[in-house]
Amino acid sequence: MTIYDTPEPDLEDRRTLDEIHALREELSSHLRVPRRWTGALRRTTQARAIRGSNSIEGYEVSEQDAIAAVDNEEPLGADERTWAEITGYRRALTYVLTAAPDPHFRIDTQLVRSLHFMLLEHDLAKGPGRYRPGSIYVTDDSDGSQVYEGPDADAVSGLLGTMAGRLEAERDVEPMIRGAMAHLNLVMIHPFRDGNGRMARVLQTAALAQDTVLEPTFSSIEEWLGHNTTDYYRVLAATGQGSWNPQNDAHPWVKFALRAHHMQAQTLRRRFAEADVLWRRIDDLIAEHRLPERVGDALFDALQGGRVQRPSYVRRAEIEDRTGTRDLVRLTELGLLTAVGKTRARHYLTGPVLAEVSAQVRSGRQPLVDPYPWLRNWLRAETDRPR
Repeated sequence: MTIYDTPEPDLEDRRTLDEIHALREELSSHLRVPRRWTGALRRTTQARAIRGSNSIEGYEVSEQDAIAAVDNEEPLGADERTWAEITGYRRALTYVLTAAPDPHFRIDTQLVRSLHFMLLEHDLAKGPGRYRPGSIYVTDDSDGSQVYEGPDADAVSGLLGTMAGRLEAERDVEPMIRGAMAHLNLVMIHPFRDGNGRMARVLQTAALAQDTVLEPTFSSIEEWLGHNTTDYYRVLAATGQGSWNPQNDAHPWVKFALRAHHMQAQTLRRRFAEADVLWRRIDDLIAEHRLPERVGDALFDALQGGRVQRPSYVRRAEIEDRTGTRDLVRLTELGLLTAVGKTRARHYLTGPVLAEVSAQVRSGRQPLVDPYPWLRNWLRAETDRPR
């Protein structure tokens, strides 16, 4: 069965790929040298991927709750349904991040169905792990109009089999392009009743995680996609043109994906550089106030947008409850943390002194460089023109 073909990269793509590879090698060199901030950035990066991918589908959570999902802690603000969706996605994403780097890992139809079950096992009415039984349509929430119709249900199994075979046959294709095509073909096949977009993004991350150049957690572009939802929908609309059209040119989609990788890699490079500066500032504060070194992790977590809870702080620092309580009270008195809530719901966020440190470090940020400066205007014109 025919699916979307993988396009050959042109000169613009090759230049962009060279720049992405240089950025990824720079990031990898940072990760090869153990740093105190690596673990915290890994957690927040995964949390931002979870938050970004789910926000595209309308499941919004705070950054603190997204980090809580990674840490397997209870949410602060998410309702029960949203939290079930978030934790389901965390299971599927964590599985591919853990398993895909193994040389024996294979992307096949059973993996796709198993990941879908992990994603939606909390709602059996959505048929987790089962292909859709009939036609499927995507509608525009703003006006209810139909924007896409998937292929016939009878073709789904065969199309996914072709997709899996293509992914295995193209193991020598540039991983960022291979992952982009896995994403495109799955979202266009739309094999399930629900969760197709998130499944496509998990599958893309799985394909990327098979490449061992950069640690899988830092290879994902789901955070960037979550911040650029309008362009994401526009490029899918321009590629699919309303229905299953695998003969259409997938090159604009590949360019969009490479742009996302480039921009996300620049974002991570900036975060790594800022993390080094922030840790030096934390060390200065610890020395100034004669604090124990163990509080550094909690302060850095707060700077990354996370919440600090006494039980998790005590566990990570390997200290007694009374010592943990005393540390957090002292950090609050110094304005480094701010206490929120009471009794069991109490947690700590960035205090005014620490917030000022963060603002100073981030004030020098330079704008990111767009490798495809023409693409956004092209997408706008392409999707706005009458058909």
